Amino acid sequence: MARRRLAEEPLSRFAVWSRRLGLFSLAVVLLAIVIARASLLDALPVLVTFGAGLVLAVLGIVVAFIAFGVIWHTGARGFGHAVSGLAIGLALIAYPSYLGYKATKLPMISDITTDAIDPPRFEAIARLRTRQANPVLYAGLYTAERQRSAYPDIEPLMVNVTPEAAYEAAMTLVTKRKWRVVNARQPQAGRRDGFIEAVALTPIMAFRDDIAIRIKAVGTGSRIDMRSSSRYGRLDFGVNANRIRSLLEDIDDLTSVVKPERPAPKPAAPPKGGQTSRR
Repeated sequence: MARRRLAEEPLSRFAVWSRRLGLFSLAVVLLAIVIARASLLDALPVLVTFGAGLVLAVLGIVVAFIAFGVIWHTGARGFGHAVSGLAIGLALIAYPSYLGYKATKLPMISDITTDAIDPPRFEAIARLRTRQANPVLYAGLYTAERQRSAYPDIEPLMVNVTPEAAYEAAMTLVTKRKWRVVNARQPQAGRRDGFIEAVALTPIMAFRDDIAIRIKAVGTGSRIDMRSSSRYGRLDFGVNANRIRSLLEDIDDLTSVVKPERPAPKPAAPPKGGQTSRR
């Protein structure tokens, strides 16, 4: 007698498409990251591509849940396909979802400075910004009020070292962070302030953020002001404030171990009348 072959349950199309959408969304997101890090396109088309990948990921998640329902009611195969589509989608939207939640608690600003009255100016960086980029001029009172409300701890750093020592400390830390220095002027007593302009990259997409650091002589010490501004976008998710906070804390730590320069002792005055002491 011929053996009967048990009919194999059909493969759920929803499960198959869930996995396909997950894999395709992953490819689109990775493509956007590669394009951004290689600076092949401006930020806007990169963000559009990245957003399209996230939309596909969400669609894959929805289709995965539909597949679970179909598999439960019909006994169709494809549970593993649906799980993989769901896992990829959740992995892709996890961090953007966190940023979206964070954005609801932060002001719509992307230019942070320790001195809202006279912020460090962008000089060399002004030539690096395209027309599509944010303006180099500080937005003024509008931005200052929202910054003060969201980041009240962002303020100038006072250190008990000379401007020359403060400049060297700042330059050391900028180099350590691998920021690209585009302009630097050492301070000269009574003539000019110390000044550093640099470009930092965001961790994942490698978007350019612009930085200006100013070192002024104040009494026997120095005052350090800093400005960090996103080149694109109106919301920075707190990145610029964190960057300023981190660098100034490190400068404070580094300069605290540097002994301030002391003036040379004055020579002792000669005895009055040219008389020498006698024993």
